[in-house]
Amino acid sequence: MANTELFKTIAGKFVPPTTGTNNAGAAAYTFDPKHTLAQYVATGTLGGTFYASARDELDSVLELVKEVEPEFVAKAAIYSREKGFMKDMPALLCAWLSVTAPGLLPVVFERVIDNGRMLRNFVQIMRSGVVGRKSLGSRPKRLVRNWLADHSEDTLLRASVGNSPSLADIIKMVHPKPEDEVRDAFYGWLIGRDVDRDKLPALVRDYEDYKETGQGRPPAVSFQMLASLDIGKEEWTEIARNAGWTMTRMNLNTFARHGVFENPEMVAMVAKRLADQDELRKARVFPYQVLSACVACGDELPGEIREALQDALEYSLEAVPALGGKVYVCPDVSGSMGMPVTGYRAGATSAVTCVDVAGLVAAAVLRKNPEAEILAFDYDVVPLQINARDSVLTNAGKFGAVWGGGTNISAPLESLNSRRAKGDMVILVSDNESWVDADSAHGTELMRQWSLFKRRNPQARLVCMDIAPYNTTQATERDDIMNVGGFSDTVFNLIDIYARGLLNEEHWVGVIEGVEL
Repeated sequence: MANTELFKTIAGKFVPPTTGTNNAGAAAYTFDPKHTLAQYVATGTLGGTFYASARDELDSVLELVKEVEPEFVAKAAIYSREKGFMKDMPALLCAWLSVTAPGLLPVVFERVIDNGRMLRNFVQIMRSGVVGRKSLGSRPKRLVRNWLADHSEDTLLRASVGNSPSLADIIKMVHPKPEDEVRDAFYGWLIGRDVDRDKLPALVRDYEDYKETGQGRPPAVSFQMLASLDIGKEEWTEIARNAGWTMTRMNLNTFARHGVFENPEMVAMVAKRLADQDELRKARVFPYQVLSACVACGDELPGEIREALQDALEYSLEAVPALGGKVYVCPDVSGSMGMPVTGYRAGATSAVTCVDVAGLVAAAVLRKNPEAEILAFDYDVVPLQINARDSVLTNAGKFGAVWGGGTNISAPLESLNSRRAKGDMVILVSDNESWVDADSAHGTELMRQWSLFKRRNPQARLVCMDIAPYNTTQATERDDIMNVGGFSDTVFNLIDIYARGLLNEEHWVGVIEGVEL
């Protein structure tokens, strides 16, 4: 009789040999260049990860863009911004296109550089020299000038907050031609030139008057322009009254500290804003950012505000599909998942970790699919009591409590196979850096376990949802396996389409290829 241990990997559907190693040193399947770039544009924040530094991440992207067509880079930049809601990565790709494929830059620029923050990112990256030049060049300068001309003074005033570079720096670089005396005075004011005050936009005049006198209502400018002044509760209340959704989310504790919520009318107004589904969609917020706000709530915040944030969290997950059939969600709670989800960034590292995001995904899928089963794992499946009737916030918070250990991504499937479980979809949420199960004789252990699962469940599908920018997977792409990365609700939409068998054979990369230029 043949050695069953030696030949066990041929059970079920053929398990292909691995093609590389992951960052933990274990055998893995290497993504092709397009899929790898897709992974970076959806999850890469250029902030460093558990296994790679920020510089490593940047160098990887700059090498990848050389291996694919410029048209795919352009589509990836648009996808990254419009669907992935990323900031640094799409700006980097725009900067690269300005040098390598300048003819593609205008259409990408219009769709990616959609606010002042993105404009500053683009210019900062261009000036850094990482894409091969330290000046903007004639075409990018023209695009920046057009961007400035297309936006109102009020919009540009809000965009003027921020440095490295500031909007004033950008104006000095590109020398925009003012269309009238008001715009001429406004540009002059931004760069610190003496101007005729009567010709300034009304909002700028109001701001200057308020700075000088401290009298009257604070003008509707960015709160950062007012926060440096000596202002009190009344002024902070006015700031909160005029704030947008994202600014409100990020400053709830600040508002509370300055007495804003001592006014019941303001409590009701802010709670209504936070729970406004239209405002939430317009803000293009990640679910994990709402989770972060929920967790960061100070004791002084009113109950109505806390409840509104929980409502906002539920609304932010409205794209989570009801999948049908038996679903298993397997969040990775191993040690490497303790890294900040946006990477390590000096002075701006998120308190939300990859474990938090994995737990949020599991809790959200359970919310829409109450019969789903959750199998958290590190070395092995981790016992965890999750009640489908509990709120997403309550369930998501349970995963961080069991975080730690090595990564064994095949553990959930091994557990399911040991009890001969039936199922229609398995969703793994991980950084994909499995190493505990690295002794498989052929292929990865995850692929072997998946093949065994498929013998009982021939129509089942596997989704590997990756939330870190690496270039390998433990389950190679094929018709019954989809690898997808990202934090936005677009991922849930793709899972829904995939579950219904409506994605083309290229899966996620095919979606990016479908972006129209």
